[in-house]
Amino acid sequence: MGKQGSLRSPRPEYTNFGVSFGAKDSQSRSLETQQGGDAFVGRRVSSVDYKWDKDALLHGLRNVPTKLSACKGVCGVKRHIWFRNHLQSMVLTVGLMVFLFLLDSLVVSVLDHANSLPLRKSIKPKEVRTSFVNEGNKPVQMYDRLMNLASSALAEKEFRQDSSNFWEEQNHQASLWRPCANRKSRTNLVEVVGAGKTKKSIGFILVSANGGLNQQRVAVCNAVAVASLLNATLVIPKFLYSNVWKDPSQFGDIYQEEHFMNSLKDDINIVKELPSHLKSLDFKAIGSQITDADIPKEATPADYLKTVLPLLLKNGVVHFLGYGNRLGFDPLPFELQRLRCKCNFHSLKFVPKIKHAGSLLIKRIRNNDAARSMLDKQLLGNFISNIPLEGKDLVSGPSKYIALHLRFEVDMVAYSQCEFGGGEDERKELQAYRESHFPLLIDRLKNSTPVSPTELRKLGRCPLTPEEAALVLAALGFKHGTFIYLAGSRIYGGRSRMSPLTSLYPNLVTKEDLLSPSELAPFRNFSSQLAALDFIACATANVFAITDSGSQLSSLVSGFRTYYGGGRAPNLRPSKKWLAAILSKNSTMSWDTFEKRTRTMIEKGQNVDMRGYGKSIYRQPRCPECMCK
Repeated sequence: MGKQGSLRSPRPEYTNFGVSFGAKDSQSRSLETQQGGDAFVGRRVSSVDYKWDKDALLHGLRNVPTKLSACKGVCGVKRHIWFRNHLQSMVLTVGLMVFLFLLDSLVVSVLDHANSLPLRKSIKPKEVRTSFVNEGNKPVQMYDRLMNLASSALAEKEFRQDSSNFWEEQNHQASLWRPCANRKSRTNLVEVVGAGKTKKSIGFILVSANGGLNQQRVAVCNAVAVASLLNATLVIPKFLYSNVWKDPSQFGDIYQEEHFMNSLKDDINIVKELPSHLKSLDFKAIGSQITDADIPKEATPADYLKTVLPLLLKNGVVHFLGYGNRLGFDPLPFELQRLRCKCNFHSLKFVPKIKHAGSLLIKRIRNNDAARSMLDKQLLGNFISNIPLEGKDLVSGPSKYIALHLRFEVDMVAYSQCEFGGGEDERKELQAYRESHFPLLIDRLKNSTPVSPTELRKLGRCPLTPEEAALVLAALGFKHGTFIYLAGSRIYGGRSRMSPLTSLYPNLVTKEDLLSPSELAPFRNFSSQLAALDFIACATANVFAITDSGSQLSSLVSGFRTYYGGGRAPNLRPSKKWLAAILSKNSTMSWDTFEKRTRTMIEKGQNVDMRGYGKSIYRQPRCPECMCK
């Protein structure tokens, strides 16, 4: 085109050109809309018409100058006729736009109200991922092909509205077992172990438990059994400060002392403090301090009667320093087993502060405050509405969620000596961590035949990665939109490691996402109290998924769900060795085959057999000492 103001530049007063171009452009855009065309394409077509009209118009101007004035009148009449003919359509269009605007405002208002709930506000992948540490630059994946297949399978399930059957226990025999560890004692220990059980205590047992929340819980239950065995008075246990956990919390900061004492008063004597004449004693000097060197791991009652009872009779007090897993499971008298179960499942109740925060967690992820089961009432008491849901309502609706305990912290990863697809940088980083934190492991490795990372994986000794956890959940049929509560959040590799999991399951939250900073403030710097919140969220979940069955949290939560779940609280426990064998064929295996083999693996892990000899009574309470069938 020419410069603006030249003869070849169309000016606004050329009204006939404007009408002609507008009509053609309108027709072109209308046709486009009907055919699903692109607006940009429409503009290109209009520009061709524009050029043609301009040339024709200029030709007419040169030959018939007097047509301009007549054109203005004709165009004005045409415009008036066009507006009159299209007035009704324009009114209807405007009305429809107003209606859609009002409808949109109503929908936004409803969504804003829903989003005002803490749960909906917190479920944002960007916020979730900020909880993780050791951030990487890009996703780390070991099974790209299977991940693509998993993504396609989840999309297909959404389209078909399929639902996983792993929201429920696969074996209905699980519902036949009922809690009964708090029943009255049926026999006297004199008949069983030969230790005199008289009305008068023969001395005091002081326990200083080490470890985190779950190790300390086991220590308390073992101490209760030992006090009963030795006919001694138990002083409410002390919790040692650890440089690892860095938590100064004591028993009364986590558990209700009065309830603990009252619930066990028919079984053992419990006091809050040692008598004043014993407080000043030097337990080590008088020989009453007992460490792990004095009592073997998973000791038998005979070990205590031989080593501890003489000291108790002599000095009237013994102090178990650094007490932990120092009482075996078999052989053990019926009453001692029952008492340990009673302590774990009935006597240890969290303090109101922890119950309140725990209730907020599950109310927000479920988006309701109704009690769903006996698990809710046992762990949360009056902090959740006493309106239990029945039957299929327990596993239906948008309020259900999975709790996932993902043991992929840096210490677990480094200690395993496995490789996880991070290349040379990862190998150097984990080796440096081992040398810094596990010197005894390094020394042992120097004097032993090395085992390759590939062989370690085949043996089932490698922690499951977030990617592997995602593949298992997808194979079990859990949908893309499933809500997942992640217990703990210090995942090695951070966002780069979590990316495969959050890509398949974006609705993943932690306690940091569900609770506000002010709600979390009372628990800051108290790792055991924070762990108690994870315990509650995992125990009350519809499904508890475990990646490492050897951890204390997984063990205790699984047992709690078995004890109070009524056969409606499934625990999904993959075999690391079995899964490694399945994933070894990842480059050629079809998704259907992977899905079938994974489901078989999980189903095998959901047996409801009685507790086996020597197995943990805290994880597997299905036995006459704890439960009734």
